[in-house]
Amino acid sequence: MNTFERIYEVVRKIPKGHVATYGQIASYAGNPRMSRVVGYALHSNPDPEGIPCFRVVNRFGELSSAFVFGGINRQEELLTADGIEVVDGKVDLSVYQWNGK
Repeated sequence: MNTFERIYEVVRKIPKGHVATYGQIASYAGNPRMSRVVGYALHSNPDPEGIPCFRVVNRFGELSSAFVFGGINRQEELLTADGIEVVDGKVDLSVYQWNGK
């Protein structure tokens, strides 16, 4: 399994109503130092319906300013529909961060 496939496998596991950080995905995919690679993988997501990349935020809980699948407000719309509160482009990680289980 290549690196992108490992990343997609982890992202598929993020449950509805939760988010994960790029670094968290990198760690769960086997290399905590590849946060940027996670960004590249999500940017070229081959299956946006099956790989919920909108549930991935930065280490501060901030949404992507360059969300590729539907424009700048689309990530917020998808997270809100998922039951996640977004305030000023940010998610409260203490409330919504996935614990990996």
